[in-house]
Amino acid sequence: MLKAGIVGLPNVGKSTLFNALVANAKAQAANFPFCTIEPNVGVVAVPDRRLESLAKISSSAEIIPARVEFVDIAGLVQGASQGEGLGNQFLANIREVDAIVHVVRCFENDDIVHVSGSIDPLRDIDIINLELALADLSQIERRIERVRKQARTHKEAQAELQVLEILLPVLNEGKSARQAVLTEAEDLLIKPLGLLTRKPVIYAANVSEEDLATGNEWVEKVRIMTQPDQAQVVIVSAQVEAELIELPEADRADFLESLGVEEGGLKSLIRATYELLGLRTYFTTGPKETRAWTIKSGMLAPQAAGVIHTDFERGFIRAETVSYDELAALGSMNSAKEKGLVRSEGKDYIVQEGDVMLFRFNV
Repeated sequence: MLKAGIVGLPNVGKSTLFNALVANAKAQAANFPFCTIEPNVGVVAVPDRRLESLAKISSSAEIIPARVEFVDIAGLVQGASQGEGLGNQFLANIREVDAIVHVVRCFENDDIVHVSGSIDPLRDIDIINLELALADLSQIERRIERVRKQARTHKEAQAELQVLEILLPVLNEGKSARQAVLTEAEDLLIKPLGLLTRKPVIYAANVSEEDLATGNEWVEKVRIMTQPDQAQVVIVSAQVEAELIELPEADRADFLESLGVEEGGLKSLIRATYELLGLRTYFTTGPKETRAWTIKSGMLAPQAAGVIHTDFERGFIRAETVSYDELAALGSMNSAKEKGLVRSEGKDYIVQEGDVMLFRFNV
């Protein structure tokens, strides 16, 4: 399962948001820096309304959603790349995740002390990004020294050195490694380095409940600042999500309606993170269960079948496939078959988002 790491300065709402994500209090949320020392991990369901619709069509006894893993990583501080605030440990935790959810504080609250003494999300983003870039820069410089010696006799080392020399000036200019244009083959060469600023990032603008519906001036500034990375900004309110957990299920919709929203931003963040990780969903449905299966974008039908069981991939014959939209519009699989919308796809078929599939295979 792919992992997304939740990062940010201390006291920006990371652990409160994480607690809401996993709907429990595994991560200690406290009003002081470094309250989270060891990374907490939570596996959360990806909200998907299509599941309920398919379950009704198939009269399914159970619904099983797709899931994504979140890691709550302790707050970084200025100087983390030099080891400040247990920085080396925290940076190592970030290196192990596949994508970054960067929580930015966009709210005022005198009761929650900001580590820098004032609210300035653009400064906060700069601090985190600079520390990540400095860590990457140091790693690349060390790697270049090592690879340069190997490049005298090894062609693969020569190819890696060329990529490193593309990245070095980008980082020296204060940009992220994401902004370097690399081919897929070049990207694979430096993938083992786990470069922090090469990881895809999404910004979670944490606002007060009063600003959840419309955002605020800080959110707009964050959107402008993050454009060079083509990063998505999702408005969330850790405060609202924490309050929702305490409310009975029946009262949650009324509370959100009073704030002028349908959700506190958490569901949007989960969905956005799922997409950021390059994940896609296909479905299987029947009387026993309706289930969302997670695949990487571009997977072929046999690979997708292998997500269910390796025997399905080895013995793959074909996949009976219909798009969710077509099936939902008609209301039954029989109607979809009568209309000729259920296709028989072979080994070269690239599974599409929302495909509803039934695999035929030899044992």
